[in-house]
Amino acid sequence: MSPWKWSVASLISRVRVITNIAFSDLASIERLKLRATVSELFNQSRRSAGSRTIMMQMRDSGFDVGRFKVRRLMQELGLESQQPRPSAYRKALVERPDIPNRLNRQFTADAPNLVWCGDITYVWVQNCWHYLAATLDLYARRVVGWALSDRPDAALVIKALDRAFEQRGRPMGLLFHSDQGVQYASRTFRQRLWRYRIQQSMNRRGNCWDNAPMERLFRSYKSEWMPSTGYLSIHEALRDISFYLMERYNRQRPHQYNGGVSPAQAEGTLNSLSGIS
Repeated sequence: MSPWKWSVASLISRVRVITNIAFSDLASIERLKLRATVSELFNQSRRSAGSRTIMMQMRDSGFDVGRFKVRRLMQELGLESQQPRPSAYRKALVERPDIPNRLNRQFTADAPNLVWCGDITYVWVQNCWHYLAATLDLYARRVVGWALSDRPDAALVIKALDRAFEQRGRPMGLLFHSDQGVQYASRTFRQRLWRYRIQQSMNRRGNCWDNAPMERLFRSYKSEWMPSTGYLSIHEALRDISFYLMERYNRQRPHQYNGGVSPAQAEGTLNSLSGIS
């Protein structure tokens, strides 16, 4: 073999080695980038997001990843999602005769501002219980109003409804669904519904699944976001709850009901398709 041929063969071999090393380095850099992104999204969720949620968020940011790859990256990083345990609910067959269950578990709405749901949950704030009321639009599962108080009274649910009604532009022809709590059955709340020309619907007595979207909203908030020891002050609670409901839940968090996009994105898609700005 001539020295020239030997030099060419040697050069090709060295180029191949260098190329392989370069590709290996690029792959390592890309994997480090993916790991950093997975870790950042996981921490943003307060250690609650699973592989499906992180995959949807990464795809929305332009990453070409699947759930299996995200799961492997989470395992490498030692990240484990905090998933809530399923709850057991009492079942009942008796309906309130004067406020029937008009929704009847028809949780799909054809457009925004057709069906709203409401409910109350409890939050530990400043060494005592406070109460969070929220109003949810069923079309894209968007939180449209909320209120926090140290009293679980009619004023609390009215405040959440008022905020929703004003924020959504005073819509007409609404159906409002809730459980049979005394707050929603009170005369003052029903008068507010009458003023807004909103029709009322209520669960069957003791059957939380009749208001399942609200149960899921509060379960997500408590399992994903609410500090396990509660809040130190009312100001901290108001700020943190507002961020979760109006920003993270409405605008950032992928929702399986919406095909993996946030409620705000789902409503935005409808507006763009219908020509609404």
